[in-house]
Amino acid sequence: MCAILQYPPELLFTICEYIYAAGLPPSEYASSLDPLAIGEFGAPTALPTSMPPPNWSEPEARKTLAHLCLVNHAWYEAAKPWLWHKLEVRLPRSWLALLDEITTDTEDDEKAALTVKESIQAATHAALASSAVRTGASSDEDAARKWKESIMESLSGPDGSIPPELLTPPASRDSSPRRIRPKSKSPARWKIMRTISDAVQNVMDLTEPGVYVPRLHDPRPGRFVRHLDFNHFRTIGMRRSVEDTATSRFVTGERVEAFLKELPNLTAFGATEYMDGALSLPVLNELLLRGSASRGGGRPTRGRGIVTEDPEEEDRERRRECKDLQAMDLTGCVSAVFVSALTEFVNTHLLQEDEQSSGSDDESRRQIRRARARFMQEEPLTFPGLQRLGLRGVKSIQSRILMPFVLAFPSLTHLDLSATRVAPELLNALRGSTVRLHSLALARCVHLTGSCIRDFLVHAPAAARIRELTLYGDQTFPSPLTTDDLMEIMSSAPCFTSGELTYLDLSSAPVTKELLVDVCKPQPKLRSLGLSYIPDLELNVIAQFLKSKAVNVEVLTLVQTSPDLDWGRVGPGAPRGSAQQAMMALHTQIIGPLCTPPYMSTLRSQAVVIPPYPTRLRVIELSAPALAALGAGAASWRIIRSKGGRGWYVDTASGWVGAGLQRNLPKTHPFRVQMCRLADANGNVNSGVGWHARKMEVLHGCGMLGREDGLYGAVSFAYQG
Repeated sequence: MCAILQYPPELLFTICEYIYAAGLPPSEYASSLDPLAIGEFGAPTALPTSMPPPNWSEPEARKTLAHLCLVNHAWYEAAKPWLWHKLEVRLPRSWLALLDEITTDTEDDEKAALTVKESIQAATHAALASSAVRTGASSDEDAARKWKESIMESLSGPDGSIPPELLTPPASRDSSPRRIRPKSKSPARWKIMRTISDAVQNVMDLTEPGVYVPRLHDPRPGRFVRHLDFNHFRTIGMRRSVEDTATSRFVTGERVEAFLKELPNLTAFGATEYMDGALSLPVLNELLLRGSASRGGGRPTRGRGIVTEDPEEEDRERRRECKDLQAMDLTGCVSAVFVSALTEFVNTHLLQEDEQSSGSDDESRRQIRRARARFMQEEPLTFPGLQRLGLRGVKSIQSRILMPFVLAFPSLTHLDLSATRVAPELLNALRGSTVRLHSLALARCVHLTGSCIRDFLVHAPAAARIRELTLYGDQTFPSPLTTDDLMEIMSSAPCFTSGELTYLDLSSAPVTKELLVDVCKPQPKLRSLGLSYIPDLELNVIAQFLKSKAVNVEVLTLVQTSPDLDWGRVGPGAPRGSAQQAMMALHTQIIGPLCTPPYMSTLRSQAVVIPPYPTRLRVIELSAPALAALGAGAASWRIIRSKGGRGWYVDTASGWVGAGLQRNLPKTHPFRVQMCRLADANGNVNSGVGWHARKMEVLHGCGMLGREDGLYGAVSFAYQG
């Protein structure tokens, strides 16, 4: 223990950082595409491996950090920032506990004034201690009083961010001579602490230059939080009545707003349909109008002298010191509160307002509106810090609101617009933007046309670097692409001709033999391919394409694809085959040629070199009738079902083990045991089990090859549509 105490704090902090990183999902380059194995299987690796797992589970990493906090004070200070780095709200009571731990009552001036008083007192002692170290003189009450007066004078200046009523006792509070202002909300705690620390350092620089004063210690952990999501939040099963649900909500807009104000370093935020009623306009302002969005040129700053204060100016000044949000996931948010808030946000900040106003507006409001309209014409508001945006299933937002909202993010690399009202005008506008996409999802977008998708993929610089692309459609919302559109895309689109695609879904598109065999360029990096709902595409054509141009594909979707498998279809010209014949076709035309090494005689005496497998195919998604016809599977091929309606035919003896993909694993191998356990569960698994995600992983930046659980996992792997 004595040796541990001698380690520098930076080393302990770095150790805790590695522990936290061990619980993060791997990047798309190191993903094994398999569900995470829970158990004692060794240390995480940076390789695309399933066994040992590529990362620890999040609870395991959190438990390790929590144990380190109990070692001693040095380990506590090193582990605490990483323990609070990522917050996942799961239960209502845990959400209320987080509120009590991080937020303060901003409406209670007495508590806020007490916080300011205690902070100034602590800052005075720190300044006296720093001065005594240099001069060697002992501090007395007179010196402490002079330091306190100097600090108060610095904080009471015309540019002070702490309201004057918080700097004076309640009995002596008078109207401030420097501004005419109503009673304002107290600043965030982190803002108060930072302002006082800066004031103390400024006073020290004037009196004794070169002396450093340690910053105040803030016991609240809000400044450590970088990631906040409600992916696992539920109120189901709490025996709450309909009235309680409507009148006594746990996650409200006021609570979320107060919580976000105490998170100056937040970079990732995720919401779901279970709490989208709390996404009010103030919450959206706190999320988006922070960092560089509040530092734009031409926006007013605090002036000197007697001014009439803008009610939003204090919030804008506080947000200037916050970090930009980098990732935001709003999957499934469709509540009326959210739709109204986003509409008002876009109309207020992104669209040019009409300068005409009602007669009830005073002259100051009309001046503010006219100034804002002129500023938006000269310098439109943008959010350059946000790089990943997930809007999947946000069906209630009109295209006229969706378009300026998406265009306000010029640095996007990941964009999920699946199942939204996105219009062709948005893709046309993105062609001339600074966006450079790596991952794009346009599944089930009913308002898009084949020509606009074709022109965007072929000509837009924003689409030239795409590595993950989903144009998924099904029988309800088929793909708008035509054969001619596909031919031009496959032959001319940079993302296809570069061979950099790792994920591709063309389900319900009119894919033909000519397109796959003759037109499409080789895709050596493709790992997950979606070809569902293409009833006229034959299995031997798919096998020929995989064997010649996409040998590294591991996951293939064939839901209601090919006349050989669509034995249940009825109608004129429909095939009339049995389920047994369909399964024989699957094994003889797909599994046999692609997943079995070529036959080689071993009768000769010389050493035998086992030829490599033709492809890496090991997971095939099929329809529910096809999976039922397979029964218990064949040899090592088993059926693994998701928590919802999807299911896969999986080679349980194949997986990423060690440094590469291995086949014919023994029955006692931990990975094969894990896969067999999932097969035996018959769908009684968590929502993160599955392959070929339908939803883009946004918060960590893993894209379409990422893996999620909770409600996001259900959207990715469980839902059939």
